[in-house]
Amino acid sequence: MCGIAGIINSSDSRVEELIHNMTDAIRHRGPNDSGYFIDENVALGHRRLSIIDLKNGHQPMFNADKTIAIVFNGEIYNHNELRSELEHNGCTFKTRCDTEVIIYLYEKYGKACVEKLNGMFAFCIYDLRQGKLLLARDRMGQKPLFYYHKEKELIFCSELKGLKQNSNIAREYNYQSIHDYLSLQYIPSPHTVYRNVFKLPPGNLLEFDITEGTMKVESYWNVDFSPAAKTTKLTFDDAKKQLRELLTKSVKRRLMSDVPYGVFLSGGLDSSIITGIMMELCDHPVKAFTIGFSEAKYDERAYAEKLVQHFNVGSKYPLEYHVKVVNAQDFDIVKKLVRHCGEPYSDASILPTYFLSEFTNKHVRVALSGDGADELFAGYERYLLMRYSQCFDFMPVFLRKILFGLPANLIPNKGDRSFVGRLQRTLRSVASFSDERYINIISRFNEILKSNLYGERFANFKFCPSYDVISSVYNSASAEHEVEKIMETDLKTYLPGDILTKIDIASMACSLEVRSPFMDHEVVEFAASLPLKFKQRRVSRKHILKHAFADMIPSEIQNRSKKGFGVPLHTWFRGPWREQLQEHLLEGKLVKDDFFRKDAMEKLLSDHSAGKSDHSYPLWSLLVLELFLEQEANDIEQ
Repeated sequence: MCGIAGIINSSDSRVEELIHNMTDAIRHRGPNDSGYFIDENVALGHRRLSIIDLKNGHQPMFNADKTIAIVFNGEIYNHNELRSELEHNGCTFKTRCDTEVIIYLYEKYGKACVEKLNGMFAFCIYDLRQGKLLLARDRMGQKPLFYYHKEKELIFCSELKGLKQNSNIAREYNYQSIHDYLSLQYIPSPHTVYRNVFKLPPGNLLEFDITEGTMKVESYWNVDFSPAAKTTKLTFDDAKKQLRELLTKSVKRRLMSDVPYGVFLSGGLDSSIITGIMMELCDHPVKAFTIGFSEAKYDERAYAEKLVQHFNVGSKYPLEYHVKVVNAQDFDIVKKLVRHCGEPYSDASILPTYFLSEFTNKHVRVALSGDGADELFAGYERYLLMRYSQCFDFMPVFLRKILFGLPANLIPNKGDRSFVGRLQRTLRSVASFSDERYINIISRFNEILKSNLYGERFANFKFCPSYDVISSVYNSASAEHEVEKIMETDLKTYLPGDILTKIDIASMACSLEVRSPFMDHEVVEFAASLPLKFKQRRVSRKHILKHAFADMIPSEIQNRSKKGFGVPLHTWFRGPWREQLQEHLLEGKLVKDDFFRKDAMEKLLSDHSAGKSDHSYPLWSLLVLELFLEQEANDIEQ
């Protein structure tokens, strides 16, 4: 795992200094080595976290005649098979690195080389013969890539933190991005918090002509949920068997490493399956890592420990289990993670993910995780809510708003995790227009609340509803069933924008590589091809996943309700963080620079502190935005 950076066609005389500054800013992504290539028009930089072929993986890496250079971030899990194919066709390799395989694949197939890769990656290939660059990002969006393009200049980096080393990149805020962030907790691709900086979307290529300064972005892969892609003749039993084989193959691929590896074990179904498969494949004890919290509502240690006991019964190689109770209330860690994110991002589960990564990194360099299973196998409660809310669509909307919407508005806001909160969300879902239902379920900060809070800075800006971001993806979905349309939408928005961003930022901040077997594109494509009834049956979620591994995972774990990797923000904001929250939100830049109205902010804080309403999520999003703006101001002053 690594970090990459590049500057093309820059008129700045300090190019060599800038490329060093960019890679220094992302040193945490690759603390083991650094490398640079600089010619008349192109400067490339690389930071390396050594995982495979520890001695020979220096980058930038070149082909035999030095006409092709590459900087690469990620892992290619099928690189040995690809290497054998290329050697059969006459290629000679100097290293065992997956990076070198990409070079010779590009020589043979051009940009189509990316279609042969199974892995997580972001890379730049500099073709000196054609005077062109090719930037690519993996299918699911596990590895990030940001870029700035103006006239003939292109600058890219694995993190915004690196791009910000270039003072000629104007930090003009994209107000629409901030508006969307408040609802979604992340800024949806391809946009960033800055008007002129973008994310390369998952499954996309960027081609850049150095001479002309022209750029083209195109998709090379899309998940297919269409009826034509469904495996209609596959029985449930055959699908179970095939799923188990594919996932076992995926885990086996991700055990490729020249350094110690382990697994995140939360006590939930997904990480338990990955752990169980690893134990079947490994001829040594698997290292498993769990963190706990003092707040029982958020602590899953008891489930993880039951799993360890279950797995170790009769096992030739018992789990090597590591557990640690953490104090997630360290406010300085919040500031640190806001800086690492580089733009507003407010999924609070990044805090425990960071602590788990930090703890794990003391023992191993690589960890496998269970991320992605919920999106693939209909694991979220919201998918059931979407399905059963449709049952009331025969009623006119005005009547649903009276029968369900009115009671929902009368129920006090006690938080999403409470029974009352879930009831309120259910009633609002039923009362909604069908095409607005999803955004109403996932939104942490509704349009009315945003408009009530906005100050003069936003007064003259005409915002598009954040619903439009989701609806544009939803309306172009290949799926027919509404639930599958939402699953497909999640795979293209929420998963890369929120979940995979969290994993990448939190783990790389600790120089830990995290691999997600459920994100193997063969597993993703197979899951998409299965009928919905295999994944969602009555109130059963992840139905086929549970049955495929019924002999491995105890029923207590299979049937327990999903807890999620949360933190008790509502308690912290009324207790240990109360003063800091009020100081930042009432005396910080959000108010002073007229982003938000102070009187509206005071009411939001007062209602939460008094227990009248649970505004944890809006307050957390505002706090993260405030800390981001404060750091921006400090950077500019320096």
